[in-house]
Amino acid sequence: MLRALLASALLLVSLPLAAMPLRVAVASNFLLPLEAIARAYADQGGASLRISAGATGQHYAQIINGAPFDVFLAADQARPQRLLDEGFALPDSRQTYALGRLVLWAGADAELPSSGLGGLVEQMPRRLAIASPRLAPYGAAAQQALQATGQWEALRPLIVEGKNISQTLHLLATGNASHALVAASFTVAANRPPGEWVLIDESLYEPIRQDAVILKSARDPAEAQRFLAFLQGAAAQEILQRFGYGMVEDG
Repeated sequence: MLRALLASALLLVSLPLAAMPLRVAVASNFLLPLEAIARAYADQGGASLRISAGATGQHYAQIINGAPFDVFLAADQARPQRLLDEGFALPDSRQTYALGRLVLWAGADAELPSSGLGGLVEQMPRRLAIASPRLAPYGAAAQQALQATGQWEALRPLIVEGKNISQTLHLLATGNASHALVAASFTVAANRPPGEWVLIDESLYEPIRQDAVILKSARDPAEAQRFLAFLQGAAAQEILQRFGYGMVEDG
């Protein structure tokens, strides 16, 4: 029995690192496109992905406290840069993988303002759901857009926050909010909630440049680098556009 256990242990140790899944921490807004990208990557012989979705701020806290991830796909540029500065990510591994867009979504029993986001305060939503500006870059973008249209203070008492962008959409889907400011990627989800949506003018918020880094805890940095290179390729870029993301520029 002991000999059999030792043989099994040696077999596991001898498995190539490429056979291990890449452990990817991803911002909630990017979960659906990442699942599609994971399938395309596997079809081209890449490693499978073990995906953990959540708020960018929460993932950052997990990583600096020892969470075992290989790649971090954030919803901003700040946290990946901080991980580089603090020694948790591999030098020169940071790259922009997606350009996010924000939409205003009205629930099934609500209407969009005829004049767009700027008319929201005149309509006075029952509740407005946004992601936490502190934890989620899409939440920060939502606050910036409301401030740019002069509505933040008036709407603030009506705002309910989700910890991440998926939870924010859930507030709309369950009727806990009549309107929500969420990622455009959700508008193509098969299980999206009913209601109308409209893209927010991108001049109203800082560009949502979503960056990736390879972490020093990566078990196979070479495979992680191959995956990031795949994200820049034509197959991944087609998926990004299908899910409502902007074209990724060089650098």
